[in-house]
Parts: sequence; C-alpha cells; structure tokens
Amino acid sequence: MRRRNFIKIVAGAAAVWPLAALAQQAGGTKRIGFLMPATAEDPLNQAREVAFFQGLQQLGWTVGQNVRIDIRRTAGNVESTSKYAAELIALRPDVIMASGSSAVGPLLQVTHSIPIVFANVPDPVGAGFVESLARPGGNATGFINFEYGIAAKWLELLKEIAPSVKRVAVIRDPVLAVGPAQYGAIQSVAPSFAVELKPSTCGTPPKSNACLLQH
Repeated sequence: MRRRNFIKIVAGAAAVWPLAALAQQAGGTKRIGFLMPATAEDPLNQAREVAFFQGLQQLGWTVGQNVRIDIRRTAGNVESTSKYAAELIALRPDVIMASGSSAVGPLLQVTHSIPIVFANVPDPVGAGFVESLARPGGNATGFINFEYGIAAKWLELLKEIAPSVKRVAVIRDPVLAVGPAQYGAIQSVAPSFAVELKPSTCGTPPKSNACLLQH
C-alpha cells in the first residue's frame, strides 16, 4: 500500500472512531496500542508507522503531550502475536490500532471492550471480526483493502461489453481470504444477468501454475 493511501486510512479511522470521541474527553494523556505483523527494519512497516504518527499529528495528537503510543511488532510470529496482544490489553489502552487479520484475531480473543481499529484486513466479515460492513457491532471497526461487493460490478461491466455472453469463467485463488466473498458477490447477481458461472481455481503447485477450468 502506498504511504499516502495509508495516511488517509489511518487518519480516517482516527477521525471517525474512536479517537474523535477521545478528543472530547477532558484531561489526561490517552494511550494507543499498535500491533504490527512486521519487524522494525521492514521499510514498509517503517513507512506505515511514520504515516500513523503523521496522521495523529494532523488530528492534534502529539506523542509525549496528549497521547502515548505502545507499539508491538510480531514479525509474523504466531506465538509473539498472542503474547504481544495480551501485553497491549494489559496496558489498558484507550484504543488499539491493528494491521492485518493476524493481529486482529488474537486481540479479539482477549478483549471485547477495548476499541480496535484495523487496516489491511481483506474480509473482516468472513473472519468473524465484525457482523457486517454496514454495522460492525462489537468492539472492532476499520478498513478493508477494497469493498468485495464491487466484484458484482465486474460481471455487470462484462455484460455491457458483451451482452450475448451466457457463460463466464471466474478465475480465483482459494488461498486468498477475500476470494469466497468476491465470488459470492458475483454469484448473487449472476441470475439477474442470465449468466452461468464456471469457477476457475488457480494454484501454485511445484510443477504447474495453471488454472483448472471446471467444465
């Protein structure tokens, strides 16, 4: 993700909920936990952290003055993620910023009250982090990489380009978390366009990189 986009995401999350609410509370330094599935040396991780601080600064939050940041970097290690998630919860932050599904899951296992704002989560509904995109419910909210319902528009666009199309192959990677949600969105509109879908599964076995069409 480009740095500018990440700034917008973090700033948007902070501005909308729940940091805006924190700004209305009187006095005291607020505490934010930050759980990242990366290392401190990772250039992308560094850019994201810088963007995070810049976004907060733009909203009037200055580290050492009215906010304290507790960062935990897991390097993608499952055990470390669970450990650091528990550590952050024990610090009783006002809100936790989590990047990626691997960070959100462990946090939700140990708290149902501390607000969690996430980014870089492909399918929060499918993962069980939120009830729906329109009404998240619970204590987690945030941003997905893109709204997977847009996949339905792909089929609509195809029919506009080629109205006579009756059978459509949908190329998908079952390993990707967002895949089932995208395919579900396409399935939901296929009848209205009188289109028969044929899923095409793409994999990466050692000796083949082919997509297998199901006839």
